[in-house]
Parts: sequence; C-alpha cells; structure tokens
Amino acid sequence: MTRRQWSPLVGLPDGQFFVNDLSLFLPCAAGVEEFLAQEVHALTGRAGQDLLTLRGGVRVRADWRDALKLNLHSRLAQRVLVELAHAPYRNENDLYAIASGVAWEIWFTPKQTFKIETTAQHSPLQSLNFATLRIKDAIADRFRAKANGVRPSIETQWPDCRVFAHLTTDTCTLYIDTSGEPLFKRGWRQDKGDAPLKETLAAAMLAASGWWNPETGAVAAEPLYDPCCGSGTIAIEAAQIARGIAAGSLRRFGFEKLLPFQAHVWNAIRQEAETAVREGSVAIFGSDVSHRMVDFAERNAERAGVAQAVEFRGGDALQRMPPAEGGVIVLNPPYGERIEVGGVAGTGRSGARESAQTAQGEGGDGGEFFPQLATHWKKNYAGWTAWVLTPDLKLPRQMRLKESRRVPMWNGPIECRLFRFDMVAGSARK
Repeated sequence: MTRRQWSPLVGLPDGQFFVNDLSLFLPCAAGVEEFLAQEVHALTGRAGQDLLTLRGGVRVRADWRDALKLNLHSRLAQRVLVELAHAPYRNENDLYAIASGVAWEIWFTPKQTFKIETTAQHSPLQSLNFATLRIKDAIADRFRAKANGVRPSIETQWPDCRVFAHLTTDTCTLYIDTSGEPLFKRGWRQDKGDAPLKETLAAAMLAASGWWNPETGAVAAEPLYDPCCGSGTIAIEAAQIARGIAAGSLRRFGFEKLLPFQAHVWNAIRQEAETAVREGSVAIFGSDVSHRMVDFAERNAERAGVAQAVEFRGGDALQRMPPAEGGVIVLNPPYGERIEVGGVAGTGRSGARESAQTAQGEGGDGGEFFPQLATHWKKNYAGWTAWVLTPDLKLPRQMRLKESRRVPMWNGPIECRLFRFDMVAGSARK
C-alpha cells in the first residue's frame, strides 16, 4: 500500500514554520475507536476520507492548530502523533533509509534530546532493539550532515522529543509525538490508591454508557454515581465534562518543545478553552468504603477544579442508599490484585469486592459481593441504570441479573466488558 506523502511544513518569511495538511494518528484503547472518531470530528470538523477509524486509533487530516487542540481537549486519545513517513521495508537498512529521508531538523534541534520507541506487529525482523538503533543512527547522521557534525543526544527518561516507529509485516511508519506524557495524565491526580483507573478509560465508560456524547459534548440530565469511586477518577472526569473543562488544562505537552510551536497560537487556544468553562448543572456523586480514598478523591477534585460539582461520601456500596431518585451508576470495581478493600461482605483483611474477583482465577464463584450488590440495587435502586466494567464474562450470572448491553473494552492489557443493567423492582433472577 502506498500512501500519499504530504509536505507538512511551509516556510514563513520570519524563518519559522507553519504546519498544515498533516496526517495525525491518535491511538486509543481497543473498543474506543468509534467514540474517539466522534470526539475528533467534534474538535476538528473533519469527516469522510479526512477522518478514518482504524483498529486501535483514528487517523485525521488536520493542521498544526488542530494537533494542539486535540492534545488539550481529547479525553479518549492516548497521544497525538504526526506521521512523517510510511514506506515498505525488508530489513534494517531499509529502516535507516526511510528515517534518513525525514526532515527531522524542522521539528527539533541537535541541541535537544530524543527517544525512539518501536512497536511491531508480525515484523520479520529478529531484533526490535537493532531496528531502533538503525533508526537512531539515521536521525543522528542526518543531523550531522545538516548541522556541521552536531547531533542530538538520546534521553530515555525525559526526552525533549519522542519518535515512534511502528513496523508491520512489510511497512514502517514513523511518527513524531506532540503529547509528551500520555494524555491520560491530566495533571490533577496527585493522590491515588493501588492501580487507579486511567482517565481515558473513565471517559470511554462515560461515552459508552451514553451519559456523555463525544460528538456533541452534551451530558445526560440524570445524576451520575460511582459507589466504588477510589480516588475519584470517574466522578471527576464526569464533572470536568459537565463543566466543559478541557482535559489537559492543567498539564504541559511535548509540542511545546518542537520547532513549529508558537506561544501566541497556543495561548489563544487555551484562552478559548477557558472561556468555554461553565457551571455544572448535573448532580455527580462518588462514594467508597475507604475514607482514605474519599479524602484522596476530594483533594483530586479540588485540583481538577470540580470540588463544588461532585459530592464524595464514605460508605460501603452494599449499604449506601441512592443519592438521588434515579440516575446512572458507573463503576469499575476492583479485580485481580488491584485493591484490598473492606466492607460488610468482607472476610478478613480483604473485602468481598477483592476476594470476589480474585476468586475468578481460583475457580471461585465471585464471592458474596456481587450477589449482595445486585440484591441491594434491586431493593433500593429501582429506576437506575448501572454500568459495570469487569473482565469476568460471568458477572451477570453471579449477580443473577440480565444485562441489556455488553460493550467490549480493554483496561490496559486486560480484556473487559462494560455491562449494562437496568434496575427495576424484581429484576434479580430467582
């Protein structure tokens, strides 16, 4: 397959560069692609052949300003990558030639540091480390030729620039990263427990539930409640969405160190985002059996600018009564070795939520937490809709509930399902 090669940079009289007609790739978790495409369309206006939904991400034809805007606003993308080369290869020498043909000098300087990350899908090459080395050599040699023998240094921890190489069976694609740290790092999470839910996955759960529409930005009028909120990820993400607070408003980005960066353009984008912030009108609640986690959640909400938009309380999910007459429950209960939590169904040090889900790998039936939770919901939460993320496909049977939807999602390397349960009186199976 050949792909049109774009000329992304046009020189300006002042010697700076204006970036246009870029091919951007936004990777995301599996199962989130359609929601991300909706979000990208809303942020850029691109559609048709300029916006393609692919496995594991979205490709969009856009300009430099769009790249900055996507970094600031996207709640679902993992990164915003600029494609610089896409060509066939057979061996490491081909990779060297492909990388040598990229004008790296218009993206960063030889005084800056860089890092290369290589991924592969069915690549015939024996060593990805050697492939990475050849790409590194090509970049260094090009700088030596263009900058009188000076070349940038490798920095693996905190590089100024990140280069991504993706190898398939016969093609190599090179990207330069505009994000820096992954986009799930919003900048507000300083207090966290064990294995916290990534903010991007929380946003995906809200989109899949229908509570948030990534296409329009609208949120449902129903209250939202997370009864196992941990450090508050789902509730805080929902509150920021409801208030129109940009996902990346508290953090820095990799593009700030790239040569096309212009401070006045970025400041205008940020100012536009700040102007769009509004008062939240939807009730959002979170609770956790651990009062320590509730304290973490409240402090995180304060940093995220939504302390007044979300209400956190302590309490066991098996005992807490509904915070409103009806609404949407969205939760990611602990599983595997994620968290040890107590509660009324707990046994010993670990609560039933923990022991229930560790039992999955030990031939257990899921413990007592989920059946008790279903009974509690049936008795007290009639009229609510519950969305539960779990890797256990047998969860509905454990809860003796019939799911009305199941949405495939990945929590990192863990394949999960987001189950929807419509709570009506008498909905538990006998």
